[in-house]
Amino acid sequence: MSAGNMRLTLKVWRQSNTDTQGGFESYNLDGVSPDMSFLEMFDILNEQLIEENKEPVAFDHDCREGICGMCSMFINGQPHGPLKGVTTCQLHMRSFQDGDTITVEPWRAGAFPVIKDLVVDRDGFDRIISAGGFVSVNTGNAQDANNLPIAKEDADDAFSAAACIGCGACVAACKNASAMLFVSAKISQLALLPQGQAERSIRAEKMVAQMDAEGFGNCTNTHACSAECPKEISFENIARMNREYLGAKVSSKAV
Repeated sequence: MSAGNMRLTLKVWRQSNTDTQGGFESYNLDGVSPDMSFLEMFDILNEQLIEENKEPVAFDHDCREGICGMCSMFINGQPHGPLKGVTTCQLHMRSFQDGDTITVEPWRAGAFPVIKDLVVDRDGFDRIISAGGFVSVNTGNAQDANNLPIAKEDADDAFSAAACIGCGACVAACKNASAMLFVSAKISQLALLPQGQAERSIRAEKMVAQMDAEGFGNCTNTHACSAECPKEISFENIARMNREYLGAKVSSKAV
């Protein structure tokens, strides 16, 4: 297939705001290069809509490098599309075929209300982090890497958990709209390191309480969250979070 030779039909969810009822609208798009990213394809769609004096599709994006977690699109029934371990902005049109119909929706979760079209409100994640996903002590200037003895396995696990970009794909993939993979990753990255020990006994309790207050569902261990995570965060973090939470509850009762 030569570049710029793809013809696609896009079924895109359009919704004016949180309080209005949305629906799908279909658009025909020609001249799509297989080398375009999915977001670049949406740029072309919006240029076409603007030329037709129609309102462009609202969608989240920022770095377009797979780091920021903004490109939250549900593509053909999968968060971030058909490829494993990539975000929407890293998904290229060569993953689709000429003549395909592609259905694009926002995240579907009560805790992620639609703001407009494909944009959802993920402030709930920020409030969970504010509840305890931080280290409040002054750590001072950066020290040499070997000053703090950390087991290699712990360092690797903490780094893997810290790779979470907070995109919300785990919530979108879960039948219960659970945020436990996200929360457990943020708890794990601190629980495994010396810097996170000062508030370890209360962190999980506070973050889980805030997660529940935001209206996210509970985990039933189907592991869909980990399977659809673009950073392949392990579901083993959820088990660690449960242990941290139990320890926090026992500590608080002992006091």
